[in-house]
Amino acid sequence: MAKINLLPWREELRTQLKKQFYIVLAGACFIGAGMVYLYDLKIQSDIEYQVQNNNKIVEETKKMDEAIKEIDSLRGKRTRLIERMEVIQNLQGNRSVIVHQFDELVHAIPDGVYLTSMEKKGDKFSVEGVADANNRVSNLMRNLDKSDWFSNSSLTSVTSKDDKKLDEETTSNFKLSVMEEKQSKDKSLKTTVSAPEVVKQSAAPKPANNLEK
Repeated sequence: MAKINLLPWREELRTQLKKQFYIVLAGACFIGAGMVYLYDLKIQSDIEYQVQNNNKIVEETKKMDEAIKEIDSLRGKRTRLIERMEVIQNLQGNRSVIVHQFDELVHAIPDGVYLTSMEKKGDKFSVEGVADANNRVSNLMRNLDKSDWFSNSSLTSVTSKDDKKLDEETTSNFKLSVMEEKQSKDKSLKTTVSAPEVVKQSAAPKPANNLEK
């Protein structure tokens, strides 16, 4: 006996199309989910890569900061070494000058004047001493101004006192300042060559100054 399909052919075709649609939709969803998953993996990988780069940049920045600190420290050491070298060079260049200055100072001190202290700061000399009369101090200042090694002497203070050890004579304690006279290169060279003679003269014993009564 023959079987007869009573369903219309259109309804069967519609059912097949629905099945195909659902299959395609499921496949599209699966593919979409896979693409989203792969894209998320790529984003995570990019984030990790950028984090690693940021960490490297931070480490390099720390190394650069340490290098900068070391460079600053080396610059400070270099500056201090240059200053020490300049001081040594100045001392070496001024050795003969100091000899001449002391020799000139000895010749500038008149009778009746005795120095008790002498200090130099820069180009300025501060001198303290004792004189048996005020005119002796004036003579000392004039001699210093006439010298080729000193200039601009200035009296700071004078105080008088009675000294029982000097037969009740009145002596004066004085303080004065005098500037160092800068020498030209030619003159400095000349005085440097003749420095041993000055040393011999300054080393020779000199008679002590006697107070005038």
